[in-house]
Amino acid sequence: MEVYVAGKRVRFSPQDAIGKGGEADIYDLGQGVALKLYKPPEHPDFAACPEQQEAAAQRLEIVQTKLPAFPVPLPARVMVPMALATDRRAQRIVGYTMPLLQGAEVLWRYGERGFRRQGIDAATVVRIFHDLHGTVAALHASAVTIGDFNDLNVLVCDTQAHVIDADSFQFGAFPCQVYTEHFVDPLLCDPQANRPILQCPYTPASDWYAFTVMLFRSLLLLHPYGGVYKPTRASQHLAHAARPLHRVTVFDPEVRYPKPAYRYDILPDELLHYFHQIFTRDVRDVFPLTLLDSLTWAFCPQCGLEHARRNCPACGGTPLPIVHSTITVRGQVTVTPVVETPGPILYASADEGQLCLLIRTEQGFVREDQHLVLTGQVQPHLQFRLLPNATLVGQHNQLVILPRGESTTCIEVDTYRGRPCFDSNGTTYFWVQQGQLMRAGGLGPERIGDVLSGQTQMWVGRSMGIGFYRAGDLGVVFVFDPTSTGINDRVQLPDMRGHIVDVSCQLAQDCAWLMWHSKENERMIRHAAVIRSDGRVAATVRAEAGTASWLDSATGALATDAMLFVPTDDGITRVEIHNGRITPTHTFPDTEPFVDAASQLLAGPGGIYVVRNQTVHLLKMTP
Repeated sequence: MEVYVAGKRVRFSPQDAIGKGGEADIYDLGQGVALKLYKPPEHPDFAACPEQQEAAAQRLEIVQTKLPAFPVPLPARVMVPMALATDRRAQRIVGYTMPLLQGAEVLWRYGERGFRRQGIDAATVVRIFHDLHGTVAALHASAVTIGDFNDLNVLVCDTQAHVIDADSFQFGAFPCQVYTEHFVDPLLCDPQANRPILQCPYTPASDWYAFTVMLFRSLLLLHPYGGVYKPTRASQHLAHAARPLHRVTVFDPEVRYPKPAYRYDILPDELLHYFHQIFTRDVRDVFPLTLLDSLTWAFCPQCGLEHARRNCPACGGTPLPIVHSTITVRGQVTVTPVVETPGPILYASADEGQLCLLIRTEQGFVREDQHLVLTGQVQPHLQFRLLPNATLVGQHNQLVILPRGESTTCIEVDTYRGRPCFDSNGTTYFWVQQGQLMRAGGLGPERIGDVLSGQTQMWVGRSMGIGFYRAGDLGVVFVFDPTSTGINDRVQLPDMRGHIVDVSCQLAQDCAWLMWHSKENERMIRHAAVIRSDGRVAATVRAEAGTASWLDSATGALATDAMLFVPTDDGITRVEIHNGRITPTHTFPDTEPFVDAASQLLAGPGGIYVVRNQTVHLLKMTP
């Protein structure tokens, strides 16, 4: 497709793609400008989906009049259209240009435990929402309603919150017709449905409802309608997606509160009361900024919990009892404490039973044997990998190798969504540089094969590696041998549709368990695929986020060729492949006290290492 801006043709390639959503693709045009290009009905993403094709056609018709009527000026934090993108004759609008934010993160990540552990405290979250509050209020003062307000259309730079997808805003004669189930106000939805379905126009009050949902999730790492609802009476059972329509929140005594979430009593009573009023009593109003201004955060000197109360809600400030290392036998599980660290475990890996840890202490970053490898503060975007005799640290496009007793090496690497693209497999390390997949060999860097620069993410094990790149209409999954050259990019994986939010992978000897999280229309979907080392896809599965506990917590899973061991709040769950289907086959209830959904499982000697915030235990399970 030829695209013109201000009468001049703009040129871009798949390598320039920086985002892909359900409605449009985003390209970097350079000089701080991005292009949002709408998908036409004939786009491959809509193949065999007549409803989506019709929606794409209607969307293009609406923007022909909506974009030229876009209100100006709007608040500085709104990524407004700069110029219209048209066809060659300037008769048809196909997209628009907008400012490009560098180094931004979606607000969604601030509700993820792994990201928050990278030096992001609650006070930082509060500053972000204080900034966002001003933008929302200013938009309403301009007679603009955001509408589909969710944590994927807010980009954060430092503590500045920028609102994107402005073309879906509601103003004048142009209603917002799209929604996201997790953030749409249930008062605007069909109360008789089995899930939120928008049926009434958005209002400024519905924007404040979504703002409050995002604040709740970012402070507690939990959606207000999260957790597992297990009513004592079967007649009260609800589908998970229907809970907002019936106001069954995490405050309900019959909702099981997730272990990895922050306990809600870290918040002061005034804020908890407000949340209760919004999510159970249907109160709608401008969010009171005083509730943010009055928050004072502190870390408990005894247990380390961050809270905004006068006294620690966990221990009351009383010194914790000393826990002695003892072997515990619970049913069919034997639990042996391995280590209790002086600070949070930032990264953990195990190769052939050898445990490697990177720990944050008052002195800096130390390894499992207390060897100091780096000083300084934990920062967002830092990524780590560990070898027995080296520590790898990546940030933005820089990879630093810190070997013991040798000089430091620095390599410039490609990035994927602003994060450095590198990995290690226990013996050596790998990286992507200028579109080439590289390996650290005995005599220097060795090229494995060509990938897509700036669009590739990859993972490497002892005997196989896997990666993917997705840009524009192009989506490729590839496998490779870590000890050889060449890649196999003929993996026939089902289309990765929608906005890919997050991707992770667990590698075994002969297969990879690839998992991704996507937003598809109004829903959040979890996916998994098992891919053999020869590129064959053995099985796939998909489920709505929040409805399959093992998929929701599979990021910390341990993979084997035949099965996947997944940490959940109910204990370790074993997942297997049967007749081309990925199915949970057994949960080990005796492991429940020692595991939660945020744990990381690693292969240990004769058992499974369970890595938590500051502890590692070895679990051995008997048949």
